[in-house]
Amino acid sequence: MRALTVLATGPLALVQDRGRPGLGGMGVGTSGAADRGSHDLANRLLGNDADAATVEVTFGGLAVRAEVDLTVAVTGAAVPADVDGTPVGHAAVLRLRRGSTLRLGVPPTGLRSYLAVRGGVVVEPVLGSRSTDTLSRLGPPALAPGTVLPVGPPPSAMPTVSQAPTVPPTDGTLVLRVHPGPRADRVHGGLGALLQRPWTVSSRSDRIGARLEGEPLLLEPDRGELPSEGVVRGAVQVPPGGLPVLFLADHPVTGGYPVVAVVRSADVDLAAQARPGQALQLRRDRS
Repeated sequence: MRALTVLATGPLALVQDRGRPGLGGMGVGTSGAADRGSHDLANRLLGNDADAATVEVTFGGLAVRAEVDLTVAVTGAAVPADVDGTPVGHAAVLRLRRGSTLRLGVPPTGLRSYLAVRGGVVVEPVLGSRSTDTLSRLGPPALAPGTVLPVGPPPSAMPTVSQAPTVPPTDGTLVLRVHPGPRADRVHGGLGALLQRPWTVSSRSDRIGARLEGEPLLLEPDRGELPSEGVVRGAVQVPPGGLPVLFLADHPVTGGYPVVAVVRSADVDLAAQARPGQALQLRRDRS
């Protein structure tokens, strides 16, 4: 059987693909990989389709055993990795012999790494996706020691490079580009108030959203309640307490708090790599 057996998971390991787009009208969020670019890169290195399922690993600690000869790649947060004790490269095409074990350590920067296997992880799909949505609890459960991950047949396309150049996530101030949101006028000072303040990523952040800490924003008084309206990945919503939430992969489909900004799509991938305690600055996108 083409499969990987999970030996250890670290804090959290989930199966993810490109998600469930187009189902918002049914109340189903897209979900999918939090850092889409890293997920896609891992698949490209192996010749997989972009939608092939990978394992999203939060803060390292994953260990898997190959049950047959397999080809894998690890991208995203650059974890130290080894195969049977021999260090291996990041964002590189790696060969696992039957019975060998790949172990991922703790990344020095960034939060989420992606393990892809040639042929993709082929757990049972739910509503057309193999992604785990932590908000709606759709998709496969979080991985646990002993979980067997079936692997699909290798694609016809062959890997064309042995390693890809990557820039590791920063451990300094993370700068994200934003566009004005539809309800910026609901905050005193508008978009400028959001951009002028320094923020810190909260320890309460998760795949649903990056919660920001700092000087709270003030909502304009006497404007009445907003009706619930659709929200998107990257939306920056301000609840009554004034501390923004930047929605990530598992965000709700609708929300009733004002959206003052929307983070540029590519920069949402950067936000998915932000660690609790990391400084964050929002800047208006002028491109």
